[in-house]
Amino acid sequence: MTARLVYTTIDHVRHTPVHHRFRYRSYSWLVDLDDLPRLPRWLRPLAGLRAADHLGEPARSLRQNIDDFAAGHGIDLTGGRVTMLTNARVLGYVFNPLTVYWCRDHRDIPVCVVAEVHNTYGERYSYLLRTDSRSRATATKQFYVSPFNDVSGEYRMLLPEPGADLHLSIVLRRDRPVLTASVSGRCRPATTGAILRAAAVMPLAPLAVAARIRVQGARLWLRGLPVVPRTPVPIEEPSR
Repeated sequence: MTARLVYTTIDHVRHTPVHHRFRYRSYSWLVDLDDLPRLPRWLRPLAGLRAADHLGEPARSLRQNIDDFAAGHGIDLTGGRVTMLTNARVLGYVFNPLTVYWCRDHRDIPVCVVAEVHNTYGERYSYLLRTDSRSRATATKQFYVSPFNDVSGEYRMLLPEPGADLHLSIVLRRDRPVLTASVSGRCRPATTGAILRAAAVMPLAPLAVAARIRVQGARLWLRGLPVVPRTPVPIEEPSR
């Protein structure tokens, strides 16, 4: 697998206690952790993939960190392929609301999916998921993401590994759906021309994503939605 760009449409719907919806366009990277893109020096400011921006130890590689995280849950990824969907660092800035890792074992059999969630406070938490035959998984919410939601409820996720297209969805439920987020898009080879076009059409994409989230949060606050105090980040990465 060669690196691909995914031109995405992100749709976010809050169902309760007020209805609020927003949609925007962006792009992400889909890469094999054993075959990360090797870009010319002049292009690297538009597409930085760093272990420090993700789970694990900054001094180790992305692959080593995901292997260790899975091993802490009793899963051996040695010899298997790991595909990561993420936002790259652009001109020194990165923000990844959701990074997804599709993990296979040495027989090329899917064994788990890792969903790494970042909030706008610079914190992160990773969920190790065992999806069913229809790429569905559930997880108890553990991590404070939105200032308008406490740490309660259950995520119901649909996380099929991308082919030519990407279609992901996450629903937060309590006694009923609270919010729904979906990401869809087309996957294209990450050629030099494609990277330049994406940067021109959607400049500073990670910064734009973070700005949009804050703008929508301000709109909700102005509509009277109360802010829920932030809770401590739980321990996320078990050791071997």
